Amino acid sequence: MRRLPTLLTGGVLTLLAVVAVLGWQATNSPPVAAPVSHVLPTTSAEPIQPVPRPMGLDPARVALGQALFFERLLSEDNSIACAECHVLTRGGADGRPASRGIRGQEGDTNAPTVFNAALNFVQFWDGRAISLEEQAAGPVHNPLEMGSSWPEVIGKLQKQPAYRSSFAALYPTGITAANIADAIAGFERSLLTPDGRFDAFLQGNKEILTADEKAGYRLFKELGCASCHQGANVGGNMYQKFGIFAEFHPQGRASRKSDLGRFNVTGREEDRAVFKVPGLRNVALTAPYFHDGSVSDLPTAVATMARVQLGRTITQEEVRLIVAFLGSLTGQYQGKPL
Repeated sequence: MRRLPTLLTGGVLTLLAVVAVLGWQATNSPPVAAPVSHVLPTTSAEPIQPVPRPMGLDPARVALGQALFFERLLSEDNSIACAECHVLTRGGADGRPASRGIRGQEGDTNAPTVFNAALNFVQFWDGRAISLEEQAAGPVHNPLEMGSSWPEVIGKLQKQPAYRSSFAALYPTGITAANIADAIAGFERSLLTPDGRFDAFLQGNKEILTADEKAGYRLFKELGCASCHQGANVGGNMYQKFGIFAEFHPQGRASRKSDLGRFNVTGREEDRAVFKVPGLRNVALTAPYFHDGSVSDLPTAVATMARVQLGRTITQEEVRLIVAFLGSLTGQYQGKPL
């Protein structure tokens, strides 16, 4: 798409962003999974909804999934667990531009947060997994991450009496690839972060946000950010091209295959540089940013998104206000603020 004149108003830019979103949704969006959680009511029609609380999860299955999430036997050399790249005390990510796998190997994509992943309509930046269960298999088989296989993992787990007992109690078929993935996905569905200050604002407590945070939210909507970042996860529910008004060129590195985004999955030219829109919940805790982790701080990420996605050069004060709003999106896990 060619660059449009900078004299376009914010309203026209917002409309263009909405049209682009609807176009990608119509052609690229897989069916959305049925909701698994209770959605809390809001007091007004807003583009963002509160994070739901986990509902209907089997505690025993969640506990088994949690054990597997921290289990290094899932990796080829018993050195890496899911929790190494998705650190629950670091916003569900690992703070690295790209995660490290077995033997210190480094990938080429930034690990997305595992918190609220259950609210995403697909998994991975390029959407190659349509469910949490399918996603669980990815790192296990990736040679740069865990470098293992389901037969190898199953063999290791079957040697552990505690796992044999836990799987037998929950699954008639015992330890299988499908059951391992189901348990891990069950734990990940528990990793929702409701009850943040912005959720309280949506539910009627209009005094809980500062004046700067409220001003930042108004800007977020007026500039068109909410055209792609909306819903309970403030994103994660559509695909979008990264670089609508200007191409994104990270400094200091050559192009990578992962920069092609969804093109790597579909092979379609229109999917080049198209990614799942990331959710912005807890975004203040999950630096660095973008699929390649090339931006280390939130203000730079906000200014970059305004330029390449909306065709706008925003002021430092506007950046500061939007960053203030984004800080209010930090939620709670197990009743404690992240």
